[in-house]
Amino acid sequence: MGRGDEAAFIAANTALAAPPHVPEIRLHLATDALPLWHKTEEELDAAGLPLPFWAFAWAGGQALARHVLDNPDLVRGRQVLVFAAGSGLEAIAACRAGAAAVVATDIDAFARSAMVLNAAANGVGFEITAMDVLAAPFAALQPRPDVVLLGDVFYEKPMAERVATWAAQALAAGANVLVGDPGRSYLPKDRLVALAEYRVPTTLALEDAEVKRTVVWRFLG
Repeated sequence: MGRGDEAAFIAANTALAAPPHVPEIRLHLATDALPLWHKTEEELDAAGLPLPFWAFAWAGGQALARHVLDNPDLVRGRQVLVFAAGSGLEAIAACRAGAAAVVATDIDAFARSAMVLNAAANGVGFEITAMDVLAAPFAALQPRPDVVLLGDVFYEKPMAERVATWAAQALAAGANVLVGDPGRSYLPKDRLVALAEYRVPTTLALEDAEVKRTVVWRFLG
């Protein structure tokens, strides 16, 4: 399936909607998790695929996007990297807040196609890449990011450990690393300081509560 097919699939199976905590941004979002998940597997003729993370505005990403929009000095005029960007919500927020340039990474081809559509829907532009940034030293990235945004990425232990190691490299290289998290199991709280707290509406189809207490943190190394 090529990018054109992916874009057509996304357009046919989602609707443009505003995430509840970031109403000034519109995204192609699924109204129901399971049907889209199963349909994605059918389209690709592959069972056991991960949930289409790109089709939902997760609480961590919403809180981080809200914080960036409300505190534009965090990114204004700076190089911003959004890791595992999914729908591109945080990347769009960084563009809206005046970032000099934004790079959004995701290894999921559907996510990258969704980001193209979502960027266009919001009248912004940013670089979208499949590069696995965790596989290379942070210091090797060019241009070097000034700010790294991590929205809801500490939900699995192996990935959480890799992300924390990489985030420490980013910090050592002078980057400001911001994390949005609704209380995932593998969040390294001993390496973070809280900046703000939000109550983000969500859905029981994805979470264990209809409103998630979500914190934006600064990574301390």
